[in-house]
Order: sequence, then structure tokens, then C-alpha cells
Amino acid sequence: MKTRCLIVDDEPLARELIRGHVQKLENFEIVAECDNAMKAMDSLRSHHVDLMFLDIKMPQMTGIDFLKTLKRPPKVIITTAYSQYALEGFELDVVDYLMKPVTFERFFKAVNKYFQSSTTDTVEIEGGNGINEEAFIYVKENKKIIKIYLKEIHFIEGLNEYIRIHTDNRRVVVKSSLHSIDEKLPSEQFIRIHKSYIVSIPRIRAFNATTIELENAKLRIGRNYKNQVFSALHYKQEI
Repeated sequence: MKTRCLIVDDEPLARELIRGHVQKLENFEIVAECDNAMKAMDSLRSHHVDLMFLDIKMPQMTGIDFLKTLKRPPKVIITTAYSQYALEGFELDVVDYLMKPVTFERFFKAVNKYFQSSTTDTVEIEGGNGINEEAFIYVKENKKIIKIYLKEIHFIEGLNEYIRIHTDNRRVVVKSSLHSIDEKLPSEQFIRIHKSYIVSIPRIRAFNATTIELENAKLRIGRNYKNQVFSALHYKQEI
């Protein structure tokens, strides 16, 4: 199966360069090219996209702001002439950050990172969508397949190339990215609150402008996640 790519950049020459790089890869295909975030949003609704090459400085909305609006974005490789947004980009779990003009050697290195970030020992969630008492996930820890019911999960912690799943009575460490498992979890039940944390909404006991309190943990809310956290918790006033 080919990796489906979306190119988002307001510069025609920049799109042409990335298009040429993608066309050199046998198992990649371009499903759409867009010159602004609004068109990119329409493309994401119309096409299944695995990997998005995203510029930052664009009219109407920057690539960073656009990425923040996406609940379940595809994997993203940023392509830009501006280095000052690198930290903010990586806080949003981008695969890589490429400086223009993008050489094929650097592009190919980023694509390898994409494949590495897509590798996970986490199996698809079973039991249907939404909040379901019987929904569960299989994960692999130390060559053992473990079944974890979603209702048992308190929060999930990112550890670089691994995640730690905190449940009622154990902690399970799995080789996976936080972004990868976030894509699989039902949004009705789980919310990303920080670049390093996903929490179970039913497990939240209290919160304020900076922290979420669970039964046995107090976790910090990331600056870039505050609005979506309050929205998910249906809190409409400023704390």
C-alpha cells in the first residue's frame, strides 16, 4: 500500500521541489497539493492522508496554527525557511523539520523518520467507537501481548520512542509514539493535555488553568493544549 501525501505550501516552486522528491519514492503518491490551510482542510476531508508536508508562513493561517486546529492530524513533516518555529513544531509531534531549500538527501532522512515513527507494537482498539465498557487494546511488552481495557486506563505518558500506560493496577511500557496511540483512542474518552500526556476524561477529578488532577496523579496542561482541553471538558469560562 502506498503512503498518501499532501503538500501544503503557498510557493509553487517549493511545491514543485517536494513533488519531485516524492515522485522518486516508489511507494509514495501525492493525493493533493494546496497553497493555503483552508484548501488543505478540504483535502484532508476528501482524502485519506498518511503524511503531510506543511509550510509555516502562508496567507490566512500559518502552518503551525493550522496544525493546532486538527484533532487527528496525519503525520507531518514541516518544510520552511524559518528556523524559529522548530521547538513549537516538535511540541506538536511533527516527524521532522526541514529547512528550505530541501535537498533530496535531507528529505529522504525525514521520510525514514516517518517510517520509524509509524512503527508501533500497539494493536488496533477492539470493541467499537466511543465510550464502550468492553473496548480494549492489545499492546506488546517484552514479547508478551497484553490486553488492556480502556476503562482501566488512567493516563498515558510519552517516553521518547516508548509510552507508559498507567492503569488501575499496573504500568505497561510499549514501543510506540504518543501520537500513534492518540490516533486510535476514542476522543469521547481520552484527551491529549500535553506533548507528554494523554488522560482518560472519566478519570479526571479536578482541573485548573495549568493542571489536571487524577486519582493518583497531577499532570501539567501544555500551553498549546489548553483550549482543546477546556473544550473537551465543556468548560466555557476562563479559569
